[in-house]
Amino acid sequence: MQKKQDILLHIKLQLLAQAPSFSDATELVPDWIPDVAFHDPPAPAAVLIALVKRETGIGVVFTLRSKGLRAHSGQIAFPGGKLDEGDVSPGAGALREAEEEIGLDQKKAKILGYMPSYLTGTNYLIIPVVAEVEGDAKFIANPLEVDEVFEIPLDFIIREESFSTFSIERGGRVHKTWQLRHDEHVIWGITANLIRNFRDLVVAGMDIKSA
Repeated sequence: MQKKQDILLHIKLQLLAQAPSFSDATELVPDWIPDVAFHDPPAPAAVLIALVKRETGIGVVFTLRSKGLRAHSGQIAFPGGKLDEGDVSPGAGALREAEEEIGLDQKKAKILGYMPSYLTGTNYLIIPVVAEVEGDAKFIANPLEVDEVFEIPLDFIIREESFSTFSIERGGRVHKTWQLRHDEHVIWGITANLIRNFRDLVVAGMDIKSA
């Protein structure tokens, strides 16, 4: 039987110890190509892949974005967003956003490492920040930004059969993303691609059912 802390240590060892540099964006290909190319550099952003040590196992935190938001309303996302000038690092920005969006007590979170940068077709350069969160953490959705906070078991995310593909048409062209269905929630687009990257690069092949 693998203990939660052993699993988290394994995850930490697979991650980048330092956040990728935003200056490396010129080497990345966006997840889809817009009809009109952007001339400005991509906006730096960070999301938090929060691994919560619940009694029943490790859960991964997701949010359902408020239907009142202008961008990506009603979609499922990780806590996070565009970095502010006051954010000293992507990790600090991701934790700040998580505190604002879901009431995460930052003292209950510890950053384990970072995933490779992800460039979106909407010109955002996202750095995924992975953190372990104490099992007694409570989350409260900020109604201005989030309609719901929920967790998906890590052992579900690890399974290959949990994923399928989703197609969306933009400007007459069909783009495919990963898709993940759990209970009544359907995750697709950037968030599904990010969690698939996490699955493939960090936790694929692990057996944690008894954690």
